[in-house]
Amino acid sequence: MNIKDATRALIISFFLVIIVSAQTTDNYQPGPDSKPQDGVPKGEILKFTFDQSKIFPGTTRDYWVYVPAQYQPDKPACVYVQQDGIRFAAPTVFDNLINRKEMPVIIAVFVAPGVVKAADANTALDRFNRSYEYDGLGDAYARFLLDELLPNVETKKTTDGRAIKLSHDGNDRAIGGESSGAIAAFTAAWERPAAFSRVFSAIGTYVDLRGGLRYPTLIRKYEPKPIRIFMQDGANDLNLYAGDWWMANQTMERALTFAGYEVQHVWGDGGHNGKQSTMIFPDAMRWLWKDWPQPVKGGPTANATLASILIPGEGWQLVSEGHKFVEGPATNAKGEPFFNDVTNSKTYKVGLDNKVTEFIADSKRGSGQAFGPDGRLYAVALGEKKVLAYDANGKASVVAEGWVGNDITVAHNGNVYVTNPPADNENAPSKVWLIKPNGEKTVVDTGLKYANGITLSPDQTLLYVADYRSHWVYSYLIKADGTLDHKQRFYWLHVPDTSDQSSADGIRVDRDGRLYVATNLGIQVCDQAGKVQCIIPTPNGRLSNFTFGGERFDTLFATCGDRVYKRKLKVIGANAWDVPNKPAAPRL
Repeated sequence: MNIKDATRALIISFFLVIIVSAQTTDNYQPGPDSKPQDGVPKGEILKFTFDQSKIFPGTTRDYWVYVPAQYQPDKPACVYVQQDGIRFAAPTVFDNLINRKEMPVIIAVFVAPGVVKAADANTALDRFNRSYEYDGLGDAYARFLLDELLPNVETKKTTDGRAIKLSHDGNDRAIGGESSGAIAAFTAAWERPAAFSRVFSAIGTYVDLRGGLRYPTLIRKYEPKPIRIFMQDGANDLNLYAGDWWMANQTMERALTFAGYEVQHVWGDGGHNGKQSTMIFPDAMRWLWKDWPQPVKGGPTANATLASILIPGEGWQLVSEGHKFVEGPATNAKGEPFFNDVTNSKTYKVGLDNKVTEFIADSKRGSGQAFGPDGRLYAVALGEKKVLAYDANGKASVVAEGWVGNDITVAHNGNVYVTNPPADNENAPSKVWLIKPNGEKTVVDTGLKYANGITLSPDQTLLYVADYRSHWVYSYLIKADGTLDHKQRFYWLHVPDTSDQSSADGIRVDRDGRLYVATNLGIQVCDQAGKVQCIIPTPNGRLSNFTFGGERFDTLFATCGDRVYKRKLKVIGANAWDVPNKPAAPRL
């Protein structure tokens, strides 16, 4: 073969590859489960419009409700929610699978993204909300579904007068979509796993349109959630300015597997379209609903830090509720936690028998507090601009006054450190005060945006201060006279998509040197080198502070809005009033 013939053969081979590839990526044909079958009862599809959203104000959207023939209103039906309207031949698939009892009786809601209509369509464009609603992280879209759209669905009836009743149990609910609709489905389940436990994700947009590329990292760090997910993507999916869809979906699948999720995937060679996803949709539904009504459970994570902290099967337990705003948990030498209800100006004690009793009837709006080596409870009294110390009988004495403190820690040597965020002038720099045992008080740092939580390293050579309005916890070297040196923005924290700050509040350390930080994402646990290694959410999603308590100081007591929760751990907390201990050096 001469060079001319070889070149011609190479060109022909090149075009054959293109043709075969095109044929392959188009060769996804729906099976019989996606086509109407003789003798199978057909469900009804109802169409409605919703334009009363307060979460996405001004939007209007259509939605469709599929009601199977087998549905009876005497029992709430399982639910499937799908973004971008009716796709994947879903109503026909549901007819067939429900008829064969391969999935439960479900009512499906197919919802379009919102649009804010222009005043004059001839001169202006509508505002299209799809990317805003679907691609963004955070709970806005989940709240829209749960608080607005699904309640609206339950006001409707079928054409024969059957009332639509939906199960509110997350184990009875699935959600799905493709592209941006897929990440919206995953986000809804991620934010509200108690409301959606099953996810179908096709050609998911887990790239950086609005922060979705952060999911693989968060999945690896968070305590696993009870979510089952079926994923699909093709090797010829999009690869553009926001990222590589094909690689991002594989990265998501690997993260979910690492974190112990029940995940199934089908990879192909298709592009950014619904061909393969439509073909495999019946199998995805069978897998997502397998063994129902058995609950979906999170599996064991490969995250070594989570595994070293959490006890399998040991979850959060309610300690106290009915408060206004709880803060300032602190633990005495017996392991008994104390906490403040700031709004009601009371301080409570949690006995080792788990009984909660009132300790101080009027705490002067007590906030942060900590026990000292002298056994007294040191507390910031917001109402009087004082730092008070209470003896075992609740009798107070003034330690310092003249400024509004926030949080507090007391070292084994009696030195007291108090954060003093801006009070009267929101733009003023924060301060950190040192109060010595002789009453001398000194400003030892200034400049943080909003100095909040404060604690000592286990060996008490370093002071840590959380900056509420940033994503940093600062580290300082404590000099022999108690003043500070070598200030660094040391601990880097995760920040939710819906906020520009971590809201870092109370902080504590365990005896192994890990730093625990109360944030708006949960308790972020950092290694000594300053890296977040895992995140532990609270039951109600709220968190201001926490302390280690119990007889062995191996139980977290967390203040969460109007409630206090506890959770037993494998680790032991370090108490600032105790004799310092030197932990092992971290892996860098």
